[in-house]
Amino acid sequence: MSYKEWISKIDSEIKPDKSFDIIKRDLIIGGRQAVLYFIDGFIKDEVYEKILEFLYKQTPDDIAGIKDMAEFAKNKMPYVETDCEKDIEKTVTAILSGPSVLIIDGIDGALIVDTRTYPMRNTEEPQKDKSLRGSRDGFVETLVMNTALIRRRIRDKRLRMEYMQIGKGTKLDVAISYLDGVADSRVIDILRKRLKEIDIEGISMTQQALSEKLQKNAFFNPFPKFKFTERPDYASACIFDGRIALVMDNSPAVMIIPISLSDFFRETDDYYFLPIVATYTRIIRMLVSVANVIITPLYLLLATHADSVPKWLNVLVPEKSGEIPLFLQFLILEFVVDGLRLASLNTPDSLSNSLGIIGGLLLSEFAVTAGWFITEAILLMAFVTIAGFSLPNYEMGYAMKFERLFLLIVTRIFGVWGFGAGILLLIIGMFFVKTLSGRNYLYPLFPFSKKGFAELFVRYPMK
Repeated sequence: MSYKEWISKIDSEIKPDKSFDIIKRDLIIGGRQAVLYFIDGFIKDEVYEKILEFLYKQTPDDIAGIKDMAEFAKNKMPYVETDCEKDIEKTVTAILSGPSVLIIDGIDGALIVDTRTYPMRNTEEPQKDKSLRGSRDGFVETLVMNTALIRRRIRDKRLRMEYMQIGKGTKLDVAISYLDGVADSRVIDILRKRLKEIDIEGISMTQQALSEKLQKNAFFNPFPKFKFTERPDYASACIFDGRIALVMDNSPAVMIIPISLSDFFRETDDYYFLPIVATYTRIIRMLVSVANVIITPLYLLLATHADSVPKWLNVLVPEKSGEIPLFLQFLILEFVVDGLRLASLNTPDSLSNSLGIIGGLLLSEFAVTAGWFITEAILLMAFVTIAGFSLPNYEMGYAMKFERLFLLIVTRIFGVWGFGAGILLLIIGMFFVKTLSGRNYLYPLFPFSKKGFAELFVRYPMK
């Protein structure tokens, strides 16, 4: 392909005359015409000053015998990250991704020079996934920086970082990070295949869009199939355990694959506390999560069947039911709590704490005083709300909420049988959920693994 054909096709694709931030700069290198394409704001100015200074010093004799860009890069380009490309589509993608592209008359191909730099925030500890004794850095929205944070912690020759571009329009950069020989090669092959099969114009909301494309979720299935973390130390620990970390550009969240229900009860602090302390907190986390699901339906069952309650449990039966039926009290409080949570997300930081505290106190006080709600319902919903934060995973928190609402409804309609059948249906529903690896969601309960079941409760000393 001739020099003019290169320029004509690239101009027709990216149209630098219609976008002010796409720069097309004409150069003279060694007496030959040349063009440099780059995105304004993506290149390192100080680096390119030195590169251009070197290129301008080239004479016609210096590049007389060079016919290919690979040879030019080998002999004349004083920069580390370069690549020769002869495909127009890949060259255009490279320009839009950040690297600069150099084309010289009489030299075949395009030279991709990766001097890009992205606007980036500091690697601060994520607000949601904090640790008491762990490191204070976190992933950012830049792929290379995130892979470097993992590589810094895993100085192992078996660590692999496989780079891929997925999507049809706005191509997304991803990296598959795993330990060769430790991670399940079958799962890696499945992940590669599904990433290549993704056919979408653009992936803007990176992590959620990618998770929905990797494993199609039924609309009424709230259980998350992937676990996300913004902590490089936790992601590195998962890689050491044989998991796969999928790092995505434009997202500070790294996807951990494969996972099951038990993985949501393991947190970062488990790796920093003594085994006995980590075991205790893990058991408490599981008990609180179970109570979070069943406590309001169970209390509704006790209140509606007060005659059948043993005498030693009479203290739990409410003396007053309130103007509103207890079942509707719980439903209304569920929605009110979510409304306050949404309001706090859209409130400035300086006012969000005041909104949550004052809003909760005033609403609960007035509701009890007016006789609409009973104190026990307010107390239980306060526990449920606090217990929802025992797991830092938002998706699992809402999954437990939907489970609780389902149990509440079937308990109200069918009583004791509804409560028992509801729990059974929830277990059966999870039984039919499959993860990316094809393993059952309830592992290590099904298929049963003695070692996995023990590790579900106990954090053993690190080997």
